[in-house]
Amino acid sequence: MFDLHTLDDLSLLAESYELECKLAQGRDGLGELPKDFWPTYSAMSNAYGGVVLLGVREKQGQFTIAGLDNPAKVRGDLFNTLNNPAKVSSNLLSDAHVYEACIDNKVILVVNIPAATRKQKPVYLNGQPLGNTYRRLHEGDRHCDDETVKRMLAEQMEDERDARILPGFSMADIDTESLRIYRQMLRDEKPAHPFLEQDDFNFLVSLRGWRRDRQTGEEGLTLAGLLMFGNWLAIQEGVPNYFVDYQERPEAKAELRWVDRLVPDGSWTGNLFEFYRRVYRKLVADLKVPFALKDGQRQDDTPVHVALREALVNTLVHADYSGRLSVLVVKRPDMFGFRNPGGLRLPIEQVIRGGDSDCRNRILHQMFLLIGLGERGGSGIPKIYSGWRSCDWRPPLLLEKDEPEQTQLVLHMADLLPSHIVEQLRQRLGARFDGQDQAGRLILVTAALERAVSHNRLLEICGAHAHDLSVLLATLVRDGLLLSDGKSRGTVYFLPGETLPTPEQVFVGPNILSSVIGNMGSSSEYLESSSEYLVGSSEYLPESSKHITPETHHQLEAKTEASRDGYGRLLSPLLDAPIIDDLEVLDEGFRLMLEKLADEPRTKAKLGQQQMERVLLTLCRDQFLTLSALASLVNRNADGLRQQYLSKMVRSRVVMLAFPTKPTHEKQAYRAVEGADSE
Repeated sequence: MFDLHTLDDLSLLAESYELECKLAQGRDGLGELPKDFWPTYSAMSNAYGGVVLLGVREKQGQFTIAGLDNPAKVRGDLFNTLNNPAKVSSNLLSDAHVYEACIDNKVILVVNIPAATRKQKPVYLNGQPLGNTYRRLHEGDRHCDDETVKRMLAEQMEDERDARILPGFSMADIDTESLRIYRQMLRDEKPAHPFLEQDDFNFLVSLRGWRRDRQTGEEGLTLAGLLMFGNWLAIQEGVPNYFVDYQERPEAKAELRWVDRLVPDGSWTGNLFEFYRRVYRKLVADLKVPFALKDGQRQDDTPVHVALREALVNTLVHADYSGRLSVLVVKRPDMFGFRNPGGLRLPIEQVIRGGDSDCRNRILHQMFLLIGLGERGGSGIPKIYSGWRSCDWRPPLLLEKDEPEQTQLVLHMADLLPSHIVEQLRQRLGARFDGQDQAGRLILVTAALERAVSHNRLLEICGAHAHDLSVLLATLVRDGLLLSDGKSRGTVYFLPGETLPTPEQVFVGPNILSSVIGNMGSSSEYLESSSEYLVGSSEYLPESSKHITPETHHQLEAKTEASRDGYGRLLSPLLDAPIIDDLEVLDEGFRLMLEKLADEPRTKAKLGQQQMERVLLTLCRDQFLTLSALASLVNRNADGLRQQYLSKMVRSRVVMLAFPTKPTHEKQAYRAVEGADSE
């Protein structure tokens, strides 16, 4: 928890937490709890929590302290309403969550709102969940639609989502070959297990794939039994939204090309057991990790194999199969990606730490555990992190997305501290680099690799407390090791000499470029790296040099002034991909192709969020598009397109900005981040 004393403390708080400021002056100016506090309370509770400051005005990242003349009255009104179930469904706050702080000799009220647990959601207002439930989305309080609220209610009431009995289904819907192979795997794992003596029906009963409800007398195939062992026709009828997808992609790019794909197509059962068996073999085939020796024997089951096995099982047993999103597993030369519909049931920090478990499909989990697959007691994710750490790779990225609700796990096979980057930073910064602690070195290396980094991204890499990280970043900026740009949660950090491009530099031409290069000087280093973000590694650049020197200055000017590729896209040495800034100058065939890709939004006035995001990602593959060009292609208002879709996609890190220091510039352009999926 932050100890607030100064405006600088507020800036650190804004950078680290979801923050809302409310003036709370009331009609008489003495202080009053504003009505719009309650949608914020509901929204933060149903998301990841946050902080509300009462008595503070915030405008464009700048704070003004108004203070409260009677904070005790505001505090009393807050708790009186919280304890009225007709007004608020659940009180999540204790006395410790609400306290006074004094800044500039004025008293404000700090309200720390924790995230609600699964059993407490949805937190709603006015005694009715439908229409009165909010969720925090990109610094705004948004109404939850009825489907989202009903899903929260189902999660609240059902500890086991896969225990539901499916009326009308029978043993005829079970694939006997899947059951036979599972039985053999159990025999290999536990030769004397008593289940092995049972016939198929009783074997399935023992696995809880078939059960009888003691209260109602109803019995039948459970959702777990159908998903694990069912045949494809039965699964389609019982779980209409079910779809599992494996893609092996040939390059470290986000484009939807694959050299191998496995989806239910009628040629195999499509059930989870068979999907697991087929996909795991594909994941570990040609896995390039050092083998280990034990008692002189090669151990093929390395910590990386264990991590991939756990990641795959974890994806399958935590998926919400009522959701409209598919289970997706991606293998690329540089990473493995796992996605399942449904959010995490525990806070993400708790999941990474381990020790607690709240599995959505507990019967499925037990089925995998019985044959030696998966981990107990919340140790699965720590095992994945441990496996990746054993190779000194960058920490896994575990994240949730809200629209549509999903959990993603990305496992990059990239060194945490690549030796060539470390050496270049040592040459550049000398003892100032080696004098940093582990967290400081990680921050500097990540800034070198990714060009511009945010507070949230560094939290994933460093594992530091949010407040400690904010203080460390402020220290690195003060000492001249980092530069910062932006305000509040939009602040980005980058290395000195790593000039982030602005629209003026890219679009105005050589005079601006001359000024920029002149100010940088010929000694400015551009770190050599394979990172997609670094200027020196771009396949689109006219030069392969890692320095901007006087010798290349003239060539860069000429390229900036004149160069467009054969499609009519602008090429700039300041960007790592071509940019579409004007549809009229594009090659006609290329423009028609883009219009065809955008056919759905061009011809439909209303389009679902997921469909629109898929089109936008497809258009932005391997190229930047300005906001105006995108708006024209999809036949939408530019401001609405940015507010409703693009800003969210940037925050979710599926789209990157061409000009991160000017997020709302009229010439801003967008490109899909490698690894982002357009499904």
